[in-house]
Amino acid sequence: MFDFTSRYYSVQTATWTSADGEVITYVRRRFLPPLDSQPILASLTTSQGDRLDLIAARTLGAGEQFWRISDANAVMNPLESTRKPGSVINIPMPSPTGK
Repeated sequence: MFDFTSRYYSVQTATWTSADGEVITYVRRRFLPPLDSQPILASLTTSQGDRLDLIAARTLGAGEQFWRISDANAVMNPLESTRKPGSVINIPMPSPTGK
């Protein structure tokens, strides 16, 4: 259902049947991984105008992997990571498998 680089790749799907019999498939809830399970590559201090996708491209080699940085900082909304210049964020080790 999802590409192997997606944060939802390993999340299972489930189905729900409505009152009229329509079967709806959905992705189960995704929980953030424990912080101590993610090896950290580096810490970075944000600057005015930083964007998480650009930081991910520069540090992880792929802008679409921004969600890995969010996970490594226990941030649900990626915009929170760079909203305040001078914030320190952790950059996780890149994953060769994309998972």
